[in-house]
Amino acid sequence: MSSDKAIELAESYGAHNYKPLEVVISHAEGVWVTDPEGNRYMDMLSAYSALNQGHRHPRILKALIDQAQRCTLTSRAFHNDRLGPFLQKLCAFSGFESALPMNTGAEAVETAIKAARKWGYKKKGVADGKAEIIVCADNFHGRTTTIVGFSTDPQNKDGFGPFTPGFVIVPFGDLDALAAAFNDNTVAFLVEPIQGEAGINVPPDGYLRGARELCDRHNALLICDEIQTGFCRTGKTFAFEHEGIRPDGITVGKALGGGMLPVSAFLASWDVMDVFHPGDHGSTFGGNPLACAVAVASIDVLIEERLSEAAEAKGMYLMHQMREFGSPHVAEVRGRGLLVGVEIQASSGPAKPFCKALKRRGILAKETHEQVIRFAPPLTITVEELDHALKHIGDVLSGQIVDGVLLPANEA
Repeated sequence: MSSDKAIELAESYGAHNYKPLEVVISHAEGVWVTDPEGNRYMDMLSAYSALNQGHRHPRILKALIDQAQRCTLTSRAFHNDRLGPFLQKLCAFSGFESALPMNTGAEAVETAIKAARKWGYKKKGVADGKAEIIVCADNFHGRTTTIVGFSTDPQNKDGFGPFTPGFVIVPFGDLDALAAAFNDNTVAFLVEPIQGEAGINVPPDGYLRGARELCDRHNALLICDEIQTGFCRTGKTFAFEHEGIRPDGITVGKALGGGMLPVSAFLASWDVMDVFHPGDHGSTFGGNPLACAVAVASIDVLIEERLSEAAEAKGMYLMHQMREFGSPHVAEVRGRGLLVGVEIQASSGPAKPFCKALKRRGILAKETHEQVIRFAPPLTITVEELDHALKHIGDVLSGQIVDGVLLPANEA
C-alpha cells in the first residue's frame, strides 16, 4: 500500500484527533524507519520516549515471540508465572517496594491519583471528599476526563467538562507558589521532573529537593510522573535522581514496554500502596504475561547496554553541537540526557515548518507547544548516527525564511 493510500484510509475512517507529520512508517529497526516507497528516515522522536531501546530490539522481540507462543492473557482472576518476576525486577530496578501494573501512562496516573486520595483519607485523616492534589501549570499527565480537568491547556478541556474537583494548580518551578498551596487537606504534589509536552521545561536546580522538603513538612506525598523522563531517558534511571531525592511514588510507562506493548505501573512504598484492597482497582490486561515478559526484557536491555550512561554522554554532545550552530532562529536549546528541546524564536514563526524541512531531509522530529522542536532519539543511537542527524539539523536551523517558506542551507 502506498503512503498516500495509507493516509487517505486513516483520514477517511479514523477520528481526526491527531495531525501527524505526513510520513507513513511501514518498517523500523534501531533508529531507522522506512516508508512504503522505500524512503529511509531517522527517528528522532522515539514515540515520545516509548522506544528508548530502539525499534524492534532483538532481545525484546524474542521475549515477545517466545511468550506469545506460551500464554498471552489470564486476567488478574488467576495468577500467571510472569507477573511475580516482573514485579520483582521492576521494584529492584526502581528502588520502590511495590508496584501496581496497568497498561497506559494515563492509567498509571489515574492509579496514582486514587492511591494519593485514599492514603489521605485512610492514613493522613483528611475529611471525606476534601482531599487536594497540587499539580503544575502546563502539565501533561494524560487525556482522561479527570486528568484534563487539571490541565491548563484550553484545548485539552474544551467540551469535556464538568471536571473533577480537588486539584490546585501552581506555576512549574516556583517553590514559593508551591509552598503557599499546601494546606491540611493536601494529600500529594504530582509533578513531571521535566515537562515534556510543555516544551522540555527543565525546572531550576533544587526544585524537586524543595518539593520533597515541603511534602515532608506537610505530611503529603511527592509523586513524580516519570512516564516520559524515566527508564534512562535523561541520563539517570529516573529524572528525580538528578536531585538526589526519592519520591513516595512514581508513574512509569512508555519505554517499559520496549516499543512492543503498552505497559505501565504505579510504584510506591508499601505505606502508600497498602491502601488498595481486592476490588478497589484493577485492569483486565494489566500485568498480563505477554506484557510482563516484554517489560522484563526491556529493563534488562536498559541495564546491560548501560543506556543511562549513553543518554547522558550523547545528550551532552547533541546539545553542545546544536548550540554551536549559532542559529538566528533558535532562542534556546535545553534538556537533559537525550530529551532535548530546541525553542524557535517567535520572529522565525512556529516550529512546524522546521519539522517539515527536517522530514524532507530524512530526519523525523515533532513540534510541541508551537515553538519547540523535540529531539528524543532512541538511546541506542550511535555517535555516527547523531552526526548524520546534526548535519541536517544544522542545515535546517541555518536556513532562511523567504516569503514565509523555510529554505534550509544549500536550498536557498
